[in-house]
Amino acid sequence: MTRLSCTWAVLAAGRIMVKWLLGLVALLGLVAAAFFASPWPGVLIIRAIFDRGAATASDRLQDIVPPEVTTTTIPYDPGDDSAVLDIYRLPGAAPDLPVVVWVHGGGFVSGRRGDVANYLKILAGRGITVVNVDYTIAPNATYPAPVRQVTQALAHLVEAQDRLGLDASRIVLAGDSAGAQIAAQTAAVLSNPDYADLVGVPRDGSPIRIAGALLFCGVYDMREMGRDGGFLGWFVHTAGWAYSGTRNWREDPGFASINFLPHLPPAFPPAFISAGNADPLEGQSRALADALDAQGVAVERLFFPPDHQPPLGHEYQFDLTTEAGAEAFERAVDWLSQL
Repeated sequence: MTRLSCTWAVLAAGRIMVKWLLGLVALLGLVAAAFFASPWPGVLIIRAIFDRGAATASDRLQDIVPPEVTTTTIPYDPGDDSAVLDIYRLPGAAPDLPVVVWVHGGGFVSGRRGDVANYLKILAGRGITVVNVDYTIAPNATYPAPVRQVTQALAHLVEAQDRLGLDASRIVLAGDSAGAQIAAQTAAVLSNPDYADLVGVPRDGSPIRIAGALLFCGVYDMREMGRDGGFLGWFVHTAGWAYSGTRNWREDPGFASINFLPHLPPAFPPAFISAGNADPLEGQSRALADALDAQGVAVERLFFPPDHQPPLGHEYQFDLTTEAGAEAFERAVDWLSQL
């Protein structure tokens, strides 16, 4: 090859490399623009991560699900495909125990009722009727849609209790992570009419009575989370943007009512509250317990020493193979039986 041919080959390769780099820069620019313009790219990443974790936790419980537990699936809003709930119970379940209505977690942007089905079937195996509620996750629906949907599900259970064979006079609202927030906020709405008006959750006059709130690893004021950046900061920003419908959600006055702690009334139901010692949300669970104490509400706490080993992370309660997970389950069952 002549020197001139070598020179042209080098120039051609250089042009190809420049075009490739320009294409890569353009692609990265489009990706960055997508993340800046919409919460959807981040939401899809979060869903992929959370769905994998939920599947692993559920599979771990499969072998200990009582086979005699039955499942009844019903819609609670015929006009909404996502408004579905499952009822788990043993044949001849104890009528003197509360009905537990569980709201699944998922950071407001992921999750489905199937994620917690095995855990709730094990709970139903103790003779407790358990209702597993689905709701529309963000950004398909924004705040306060899940609170409205859970309230609607409760009203449906009360209205249809005879047909469903339920005693809906004593309902316990329960949930994990974001589901704990939705459950607790719904309890606050149902026990404080002024707060219900502030949130914008209509009451249809149904006599919904909440006997208790069973809350694991909840986020109760997400506006105070993730300010230090990092992965947690990115996750909180994405979830807040998707759930509020506003990019600058921390300053959105319409989203401020998600913090229900200032609106807790003495009429809030007795609560069982727990979180792991290595859960970044543990402080929020403790703050909720303290706020309920200040209102004179009976609170059962299950927290662990800071140096507890092994460290108990977020959603520790779902691993029933651990001592702490088994303790949380037994403590919760005992608390429910005494309500």
